[in-house]
Amino acid sequence: MDDIQVVESKPLLVDRELPGLREAVQQLVTKEHDVETPNGRFHCTMKGVPKGDRPVILTFHDVGLNYKTCWNTLFDHEDMAEIMQHFAVCHVDAPGQHEGANTFSAGYEYPSMDQLAESLPLVLKHFGLKSVIGMGMGAGAYILTRFALDYPNMVEGLVLININSCAEGWMDWAAHKISGWTHAEPDMIITHLFGKEEIHHNHDLIATYRHHIMNDMNLFNLHLFVKSYESRRDLEIERPVPGSNARTLKCPSLLVVGDSSPAVEAVVECNTKLDPTKATLLKMADCGGMPQVDQPGKLTEAFKYFIQGMGYMPAASMTRLVRSRTASGSSVTSFDGNRSRSHTSEGNRSRSHTNEGSRSRSHTAENPHGRSHTDSSMDTTANNNVDQGVSKSAEVSC
Repeated sequence: MDDIQVVESKPLLVDRELPGLREAVQQLVTKEHDVETPNGRFHCTMKGVPKGDRPVILTFHDVGLNYKTCWNTLFDHEDMAEIMQHFAVCHVDAPGQHEGANTFSAGYEYPSMDQLAESLPLVLKHFGLKSVIGMGMGAGAYILTRFALDYPNMVEGLVLININSCAEGWMDWAAHKISGWTHAEPDMIITHLFGKEEIHHNHDLIATYRHHIMNDMNLFNLHLFVKSYESRRDLEIERPVPGSNARTLKCPSLLVVGDSSPAVEAVVECNTKLDPTKATLLKMADCGGMPQVDQPGKLTEAFKYFIQGMGYMPAASMTRLVRSRTASGSSVTSFDGNRSRSHTSEGNRSRSHTNEGSRSRSHTAENPHGRSHTDSSMDTTANNNVDQGVSKSAEVSC
């Protein structure tokens, strides 16, 4: 087990409206750990210090990425600095996917998605953590969902980008096999991460990630991770009905997808299987396969709303999200338009929903975490804040 301590030198905050946070954020200590488990060695990066009983934000990346290329744009965004004042962040790299990873030996059996999820309690134990707010993308979203299903007491909330809860169908399998005959695996990963519109028009972005895959990733190890994800089982979740004991997520969940992402259908399908009182589907306008890279400011603010709905950070500064109505049979919030400043006051509930242009109150379940659910699209001219949920006494003080 190797521990490396590095002091963060890159400024993360330039927002003059948040005096004093710049110095505090720059002083955050980053520690890298290699956590040994029966299912492989996980390279983990802890930023900040866990605060009492408050959960830690735990991230898990998609195939073709590591924590840096998946999450740095989001967590380096100026608006994220306020969140990082209240929560430590633990970035988890899947075995062999971090920068400088050694090549696995021939014949190495890479852990399955289930085994990767089963290893996360050991990661929490290594850091002395009781619970987390998970944030995952693609394969990472699947792993964190499996983890939350098997260990519900360890997961207080989930932010799932491009989640696909289903096993790979035979048509997908055939398509990958056929495309594999004519295209290199990095190109297949690009089509997994980005939509056709991005690939055809955003050449700089695509070139950046293709270069990363080709030059910064260990391609042998990456191939094993891709095969593991393609061999995933169906999560077998279903929407609960009164009197049933359905297998589904018990924690608040925010499902995120860009409107031109290749994962739109899979995310919408997953949303239909979740408890509508705990799940929110956020479809981000003018956004492709990586919302945390395309729209980090908007996703950061959505994350603040989500955290407030859980009963944390009630006094966080907020900007107004201008929202547009989307047509979908499921619960969808579409973020679009310009941004301006607003603030929420501690302990008070603010309005978070409009219906056909008029405002109405949002609802929160009266439970220890003050969970809330967004169940309607919002008018483009609305000026709204998040429902802050039920206060968590000392834990909620920010």
